[in-house]
Amino acid sequence: MTDRYILYSAVGSGGVAVEAALTLMGQPYELVEAPTYDPHQAAAGDAVLPANPLRQVPALVFPSGEVMTESAAILVRLGELHPEVGLAPAADDPRRSAFLRWMGFVSSAIYAHYWLKDDPMRLVSDPAQAAVVEQRLNDRIAECWGVMEAGTAPGRYILGEAMTVLDLYVTVVSRFRPRRQRFYDVAPRLGEVARRVDADPRLAAFWPQRYPFDAGWDRL
Repeated sequence: MTDRYILYSAVGSGGVAVEAALTLMGQPYELVEAPTYDPHQAAAGDAVLPANPLRQVPALVFPSGEVMTESAAILVRLGELHPEVGLAPAADDPRRSAFLRWMGFVSSAIYAHYWLKDDPMRLVSDPAQAAVVEQRLNDRIAECWGVMEAGTAPGRYILGEAMTVLDLYVTVVSRFRPRRQRFYDVAPRLGEVARRVDADPRLAAFWPQRYPFDAGWDRL
């Protein structure tokens, strides 16, 4: 038992969405930096091994000692555990079905592609095919963002006027390759939501540390 969460994450990773959620919830957490997306840093996977046999981030250890992996599941659970912050619709909230649908969609239809995009040679034996694989994955990711754009009716945020962890999730994942410019092209309304989360004053000190807006960050 501890008095805080322990989060295995990395700068520019999907774990940043969990970090942002914990920040908005005012929950203390210990950060274990583990850039497992970098194929040249095998030791990073070793660091995560105690919490995730897949050697991937994020992985969250609760104060009770319970361990959770999978970014979408972690975000949903944190929203349930800290309802006073209002970052996840409750079970009887009319937005709950859409919330669960799109959290699962981002995880399975978009985020899941990045295991291969980070290193196409994980499945491709011919290095000449790596660029082809990446381009086709970029096209598929853009297509899926377009599906989400068509299936939602954002207000200030994706589910209406209140921010949820779904907005944090989309904001972070939309910064992965092929970066924001293509996301803006295929999902302009979702893009406006992501810009709004980028500019949230509660995260003004957070983004420069965990996912900086460096020159050219929004383009390939």
